[in-house]
Amino acid sequence: MPTRRSAWMTEDLDQLRKLARTFFERESVPHHERWAAQKHVDRDFWNQAGELGLLCLSIPEEYGGGGGTFAHEAVLLEEQARVGDSAWGNSVHSGIVAHYINSYGAEEQKRRWLPKLASGEFVGAIAMSEPGGGSDLQNIKTRALRDGDEYVVNGSKTFITNGVQADLVIVVAKTDPSQGATGISLVVVETADAPGFRRGRVLDKIGMKGQDTAELFFDDVRVPAANLLGDGEGQGFIQLMQQLPQERLIIAVASIAGIEAAVDLTLAYVKDRTAFGRELIKFQNTRFTLAECATEARVTRAFVDECIAAHLKGALDVPTAAMAKWWATERLCRVVDECVQLFGGYGYMTEYPIARAWADARVQKIYGGTNEIMKEIIARSL
Repeated sequence: MPTRRSAWMTEDLDQLRKLARTFFERESVPHHERWAAQKHVDRDFWNQAGELGLLCLSIPEEYGGGGGTFAHEAVLLEEQARVGDSAWGNSVHSGIVAHYINSYGAEEQKRRWLPKLASGEFVGAIAMSEPGGGSDLQNIKTRALRDGDEYVVNGSKTFITNGVQADLVIVVAKTDPSQGATGISLVVVETADAPGFRRGRVLDKIGMKGQDTAELFFDDVRVPAANLLGDGEGQGFIQLMQQLPQERLIIAVASIAGIEAAVDLTLAYVKDRTAFGRELIKFQNTRFTLAECATEARVTRAFVDECIAAHLKGALDVPTAAMAKWWATERLCRVVDECVQLFGGYGYMTEYPIARAWADARVQKIYGGTNEIMKEIIARSL
């Protein structure tokens, strides 16, 4: 089947894809098992990516970024997914954290933090979820209360990507506990100089074993009042809602790349593996199953590409981003499960990439807002 070229691709993006593919094959693939065992990528990996200009690709050059667009981030996401790297948390670092600062930070904040994120000197994280609730951001318990020229932060967060390695954490907190959504603000904590800040355990997950996902604790952590994102308190919920479509599109992009990678892996396997005296690809069930998987990949790719094109024009709306997130992640889980079945017993062995892909896929339907929340968002728009 001919390779389909996305309409948003350009020659510049083709060159980025070659660079990213070489980088991941050389610097990521050989370390997957070790990263899974230690539950995080090597800290130097961030610096290597920064040196190659692969961090903060869509952040303006004046702040140390690549000066590109979301399409550049999408290419990097796709190449990371295609080599089976679920450990590196750059999608949060570059695609989410950097964009909160770029969109809502004061000029001094941008010049202070973005170059460090772009070079790899800082690793970024965003602390939303709490032990008592995941998708319900309006009822968070973490507080950031003003005390003179500082905010005093108290609370705990969980499921935080890059949590152990993070040098900079955007904390979603209540600056006015008497209010609901209008009492939420985003406060930046630099972890190196933050008495009272503690990192909990690196969480033991079903999949994404190499990704640094941790608990964070804030016990009377004092940060300068100037670390508030935005020109006043109470803007956090609006800021989150404005940025969540990109976060959900990031998940959709990684999901379609994962689908395509799973189909490619399985095609190669069934053409080589024999049973009852012939290659698996010659059995009708194998051919029909892969025909379905290839079709689901093509349909999902078309929709995700449409969403990328809309986002590049600033026209991706919240319900459509929710559609992309739930559709792509549901298709990912279904296709990878079908592919595992075609591998037989070997599909359940962790040394096979398809087994790791199967375990990694499941959380895509949960984080970034559960798929049930996505359907609620879509339903409200009808």
